[in-house]
Amino acid sequence: MKFAIRCGAMLLGFALPVAAASAAGTKLDWPAKQITWVVGFVPGGTADVLTRIAAQELARKTGLNVIVENRPGASGAIALQLIARSKAGDGYLLTVPGPLIYPTPQPEIGRELAPVMLMAQGPMVIVGPASDARDSLQDVLADARRRPEAWSYGSSGNGTSQNLAGELLNQYAGTRIVHVPYKGGGQAVADVAGGQIPLAILGSAPVMPQIKAGTLKAYAVTTPYRLDSLPGVPTVEESGFKGYAASQWFSVAASKAIPGEQLDLINTALRAAVATPEFKAAVDNAGMITGGGSRDELLKFIQADNAKWKALIDSGAVKLAN
Repeated sequence: MKFAIRCGAMLLGFALPVAAASAAGTKLDWPAKQITWVVGFVPGGTADVLTRIAAQELARKTGLNVIVENRPGASGAIALQLIARSKAGDGYLLTVPGPLIYPTPQPEIGRELAPVMLMAQGPMVIVGPASDARDSLQDVLADARRRPEAWSYGSSGNGTSQNLAGELLNQYAGTRIVHVPYKGGGQAVADVAGGQIPLAILGSAPVMPQIKAGTLKAYAVTTPYRLDSLPGVPTVEESGFKGYAASQWFSVAASKAIPGEQLDLINTALRAAVATPEFKAAVDNAGMITGGGSRDELLKFIQADNAKWKALIDSGAVKLAN
């Protein structure tokens, strides 16, 4: 995990090597000289952190070099379009976080993209600057109702799981907290810690070090259960909003041009990779649950989750921020 955070200081848009082929790995018949694993957000966020650890393990399992390349922009849509247009010989994988709802149609897993595997799923954390005098989510939301112009929350982008969680909170709490989209969780963490914005709703991986260091204050977690790593932080439901629940997940997709039998082999290698102590430790530290499963199971999972959120949006219960 420390390696992934250090890489965040490098220039965006460059391919960053995170793993080399291991003599212990079994060479995979891949259509390219290496696996290029694209992340559609800036370094430092949960998607980036988990991808880099999984990439190291994938290289050991396949005997191929694995390169992680950040292609941030448009809430991950730039990366989605890149992979959807790619050829088998490009050798791309893509980390797709979810739920992820776009105002205009974008490439989807099962349509333009091929499913590979679910990496992890888990909570988001509502955080503010450690210097803020408010100690509870109830206090934050009470002030947001009194002074709506003073409140905003950062996320990794429009239509992301964090944006959905924030708008669901607005619906439950009767607030109008304004959404501020970023290109990734790392930038939002820096701004909320520095006091540029009063709140952020982000995955647990990028905020945990700052919470433990005392630069961020955690108000609540979005899942129905508390995190073992933040035992004193209540859930949103425990904070007075019965029925509130929102989680995020991280999956792996690929170009549909890559033959299915090769993606099946990648699935097998990734299932072994996420079962390693290194990956499990990163997931546990973030309060998440390790993924796995088949390619078909991932597709069914994503279709069911997206249908749930689209139904809430279509009903008007959740309105995405502009």
